[in-house]
Amino acid sequence: MSTRTLADARRWAALGTELFLAAAAPFGPAEYAAPGPLPGWSRAHLAAHLAANADALGNLVHWAATGTPTPMYASPAERLAGIERGRALPAAELTRRVRESAERLAAALDALTPEQWQAPVVTAQGRTVPAAELPWLRAREACVHAVDLAAGVTFADLPADFLAALCADVLAKRAPEFVLRTPDGSVRWVPAGDADQPVVEAELPQLAAYLTGRQHIEGAPPLGPWL
Repeated sequence: MSTRTLADARRWAALGTELFLAAAAPFGPAEYAAPGPLPGWSRAHLAAHLAANADALGNLVHWAATGTPTPMYASPAERLAGIERGRALPAAELTRRVRESAERLAAALDALTPEQWQAPVVTAQGRTVPAAELPWLRAREACVHAVDLAAGVTFADLPADFLAALCADVLAKRAPEFVLRTPDGSVRWVPAGDADQPVVEAELPQLAAYLTGRQHIEGAPPLGPWL
């Protein structure tokens, strides 16, 4: 499977933001109102979510830098309310909010010291992780949602090392009862047990799309959206 470094995650997060903003750059109200692949969400919801995610991760960076507990969101209800407020913004303002929130997060991460990168923080899911995990959390959001915009970016446009890391992350949480593998062996999942298992093989972009619930692979059971 894949290993990833802090430098990798920061590179992927920057790339995902760049791809998202490039895809959204020509969006007006009609384009943002178009439905995305996530149930009940438009493209505007995706953009509002990505902006809110940057600010929420910024809260965790503040926590790591100061030692003062600063949750990502005040509550799940406030998280959803913030997305609803954001998606109602004018198109240009919404795009600007995505860009400026990403810039604030990057600047805050740049300011962390080696000791602060190791400071524990608590995610919205209740997991305690070192601050060094935050760029990976951002990379997943930015890269996958750039694809979700359905405006020209696909999983095939994402770096192979990111896709392998994404597959590894998903497989740590989803445990399919069949063998999954890429033809080159960069990703391979074998479930526990001695019995012969069905094998599903696909190229890395298709496998990442399948595991995140964005694309079906013939012969494999459907998976709901992840992330």
